[in-house]
Amino acid sequence: MTRFLKHWGAALIPMAGGVALLAPQGNAASTKPVQTVSAMSAAEKAEGAKAHPELLKEFGGLYAGPQAAYVVQVGRKIAVQSSLSNQQGDFTISLLNSSVNNAFAIPGGYVYVTRQLMGLMNDEAELAGVLGHEIGHVAAQHGKKRQSAATRNTILGVLGQVLIGQVAGDSGLGGLLQKGIGTGAQLLTLKYSRTQEYEADDLGVQYLAKAGYDPAALSTMLASLAAQTALDGQVSGTPSSIPEWASTHPDPGARVSRALQSAQSTGSKATLRNKALFISNLEGLLYGDDAAQGIVMDRQFMHPGLKLKFTVPEGYAVDNQPDFVTISGQSAKAQFGGGRYDGNLDAYVQGLFQQLAGQGGQIGAIPLQRTTINGLAASYGSASMTNSQGSRLTVTIIGYAYSPSTAYQLMVVTPQGQSMSDLVTTVNSMARMTDQEAAGVKSRKIHLVRVRAGDTPASLSQQMAYGDHQLERFLVLNGLRSGDTLTPGTTVKLVVF
Repeated sequence: MTRFLKHWGAALIPMAGGVALLAPQGNAASTKPVQTVSAMSAAEKAEGAKAHPELLKEFGGLYAGPQAAYVVQVGRKIAVQSSLSNQQGDFTISLLNSSVNNAFAIPGGYVYVTRQLMGLMNDEAELAGVLGHEIGHVAAQHGKKRQSAATRNTILGVLGQVLIGQVAGDSGLGGLLQKGIGTGAQLLTLKYSRTQEYEADDLGVQYLAKAGYDPAALSTMLASLAAQTALDGQVSGTPSSIPEWASTHPDPGARVSRALQSAQSTGSKATLRNKALFISNLEGLLYGDDAAQGIVMDRQFMHPGLKLKFTVPEGYAVDNQPDFVTISGQSAKAQFGGGRYDGNLDAYVQGLFQQLAGQGGQIGAIPLQRTTINGLAASYGSASMTNSQGSRLTVTIIGYAYSPSTAYQLMVVTPQGQSMSDLVTTVNSMARMTDQEAAGVKSRKIHLVRVRAGDTPASLSQQMAYGDHQLERFLVLNGLRSGDTLTPGTTVKLVVF
């Protein structure tokens, strides 16, 4: 399971034929300078140093591939273009082992990008642009401003409150408790305002120009991200793979042309992209879920380490995280997780309900029923709860006894009065994997191929390790549009097992 931070992976608006290059009225790049600090304070450095190991643990850990050193090199080069410092050693750049398209930064010079987002990029300037955007948030002290706002919220509950918030649009509470238990590090990774995102875009573009990169690179990266998210929505059967309630960035599709305008306003003539060098560094990069942390194949989640599997219905998106898996539909959400227990399954489920009720108020015992699902003893019950916006919701928890000391649970949240619908199939699909099934679970990785005469996107895409949308995945991965042709001798990316 791979934890994620919904940051770059925001809700996007799919547009026919690619991403529109017309900025929404009123969102043009601003000529007003963004106010930034000239240095990182000792307090910020201490705060970042304390949060760094926790964030690594929460977001998949450091990626161990050779690409990590390259990301550090590029990140430090772009970081010193900011007002924060002129010493590259002041910044800690991390490539995360996460299957979500994401990047973020925290005070103290700590900057992060996921291997998945790196795999979507097509040149070094795009990598620098994404990292520059995140550094811009730190330079403008956006994190401090959002933390001040967050601490004014009342935090109720510790386990799964994000789901309660998401169903009824309670994005503030959901974002704060996205990782289950509120911690200081999580306060560093909350959502930004639209204005703050635009300011970070402008700063990222400025840093690109100062470093000698093509300042338009951030715009092309946002276009690829918009195309990928539109494709994710198409694959999952939902308008967007990440619903609007989970968005922490303004629509990157709308930001594409704004970032391009910002690049043009710099007056820079730089064209440096370093495409060939960047692409050469992608060979063997893990892409998608890490099989060691569980993987989704053909609507089925399989964890070879846990030897557990379940099926997700059509029209539901899956976010695979270290501690739990989130399943998201338009009106129902579910979360799969687990832990140690003393053999009393009813007490385990009751304890989960008490955690959901939060520290502010206990609830009475929930009536539970017992059954057996695919050989697993199960205990389940439902309760009506209210989120911080006053919306009534139904929370159903199904506990599964996997061993004498280990239990797993599926928590389903729906608006009150609405059934679990298709998620009933997920509840009933929970089962152990055989040794043969577990051994057959494999990760995907990026493989580079040189285009030969006669190769087309359609022919090369047949090598993509997916059972559907092979051509569409190939086009998005390589920053291509429908109808584009390939030039013999160039290098393209494939995803293979």
